[in-house]
This record gives sequence, structure tokens and C-alpha cells, in this order.
Amino acid sequence: MTSAASQIESQTESLTITRPDDWHVHLRDNPLLPHTVAATAATFARAIVMPNLAPPVTTVELAEGYYQRIVQALPTGMSFEPLMVLYLTADTSPQEIAAAAAHPHVHAVKLYPAGATTNSAYGVRDPDAIDHLYAALEENDLPLLMHGEVIDPAVDIFDRERVFIERHLLRIREKFPALRMVLEHITTGDAVQFVLSQPKNTAATITPQHLMLNRNDLLAGGIRPHNYCLPILKRRTHQEALRQVITTNDARFFLGTDSAPHAQHAKETACGCAGCYSAPAALAFYATVFEECGALQHLEAFASHHGPDFYRLPRNTETVTLVRQPQTIPEAVDAYGTRIIPWQAGGTIPWSLA
Repeated sequence: MTSAASQIESQTESLTITRPDDWHVHLRDNPLLPHTVAATAATFARAIVMPNLAPPVTTVELAEGYYQRIVQALPTGMSFEPLMVLYLTADTSPQEIAAAAAHPHVHAVKLYPAGATTNSAYGVRDPDAIDHLYAALEENDLPLLMHGEVIDPAVDIFDRERVFIERHLLRIREKFPALRMVLEHITTGDAVQFVLSQPKNTAATITPQHLMLNRNDLLAGGIRPHNYCLPILKRRTHQEALRQVITTNDARFFLGTDSAPHAQHAKETACGCAGCYSAPAALAFYATVFEECGALQHLEAFASHHGPDFYRLPRNTETVTLVRQPQTIPEAVDAYGTRIIPWQAGGTIPWSLA
């Protein structure tokens, strides 16, 4: 890399990059906020904060209230900017979208198909029935973020992303060519090819779990609830498609952890919650993958450049340094009285944040 803000030292024993941003994170709400905000802010300068609270963040007023709670939870001496998102529903008005676009703290809206994931019951039941909202987003130049899965009992859970693209996304993209869109936490080669076939106003985020794991890591030899996330882990061929595309340094792909904390008892149960809590070691996870793929020189662009460029925000000016120092992920963390099992608990990875 040639930028002044980044350098790979001899034998790659340390790596200094522009401070990254997380373009998809779940911080939850009080009482977890003091823990989750600190865990993300320790690495990331900014984060797109998911709005699927209970009840969801559906208005500018609710988004501003959530923003203030996050800021108040930030530990003294840490710098972090939450980037707020509205939860799109069939009742969202074009006027609310215009107000969101004009608000300094709101940077996108999120489309959850109803029933697709945690706290998505208020989501959109028919993505083809809200064209007036896509038109408002396009007119106001406000990005549309999508959990790209169909919720149809006739569709296999491992095919939900592909069918969403075929059934809805191709039509939306064609009808609203100027709409900025992010297909979040992509999991398949189908999603990679869709994004690659589209103009620069179509982007995708990729999580560490979908780069590091495939469905064998969820199901083979026993069910591993802390690897359970939605969209669900896919075949190794899809994992390899994600790993290959990050080696191309394509600006349409950028970091989004989808870090999603749940209490241990909510994960380890007969009907466990979906989500991997990766925030405490997220950047080290990505560094591990990029090195395995022979693409460590592209980590900075993926983590620190592509996202702000897409969202039309300035790149950060601070730096962070990773060092080749193995770290063992804690077996559990205490989030102010809530016991959470971090993703890859007990495992060791070769990189640490200096």
C-alpha cells in the first residue's frame, strides 16, 4: 500500500491502517449500551447502527433518541460516531424519508423482510409493494440497506438470498437506477455476482463469520449455536466466492461485522437467537482472513476506504495498528450483568490490536 496512513512493515509483523468503520453493527439498547458501544468504539471510528430494537427505530425522532443514548454510553476519552438508520415499514411515509435525509444523524433506511431475523416482525411483507418508498429514497439520495432474504416456506433457507435477488432485487435495481443500495452481510456467490454486475451505487457488506466459516462449522459434529447467524452460513463454495472477491479490492465491497450480542441463555436454548458477537476482535478476524487469502495489502481499503466513499463521508484521519501477537478470545464477557459468549470464544487468532 502506498498511502501515508498505512504501512506493512517488514515481514508483516505489524500493520498500520486508517482507522476503520463498521458499516453494519447491532449495539442493542440499555442496559447493554455501555458495553457494546465501548467494544465497537475501541476499534471503529463510526458505525452504521441497526434499528431493529423492540420497538424498532421507525422515525427520525426515535433515531435521534437512540443516537443520544449511544453517545451518552460512550466511555470518557473514546471517540465514536453512531450513524443512524430508520427501520422501513409499509407505513413509512415519503415525508419521513425526506426528513431522514435532511437529518445530520440519519444516513440510511433498512429493509427487513418481515420475519427474516431478530426483531423483524414489523418489517416489509412484500418488497414489491413499496415502490413509492424506493422512489422517495432515490429522490432524496438516501441509501437503502437490505437484509436480502425472502421469507417463504417454499424456499429452502439456504436459497433465500438467491431467491431474494431474483424475485425482488433485480426489479428494484432496474426500476430505480439512481438509488444507492447496500446488500448487507452477503453470503453467496450469487450475491457477489449480482453486485459485480451492477453500477457503483450498488454495494455489499461482508461479515467475518461468512468469510471464516461455512455451514459445516455450524452443523458438522454437533450444533454450534454461537456460529448461528442470519443469513445462515452457506456451502464452502459460497464462502470461497466471498474470500475471492475481497482479493480484488473492488470498492463495492466493504466491512460490516453484523456483530450481534445476545445473552448466553438466549443463544444456548431450544430455539436460539441468531447473531455472532464479533465486535471485540473484529478487525483481527478480518486481518486473519485477508492474510490467509494473500490480500493483506487490501485490508485498509476494505475496512477504511470503501465504506466512507460509498456513503459520501470523509475518510478517517486517525490510524490503528495491528500486531502479529496471538490473542485468545475470552470464554465469556460480562456486559454489566449480562453474560455474553463472544464469537470464537476460547479460540486463538494471530493478530491483535496494538
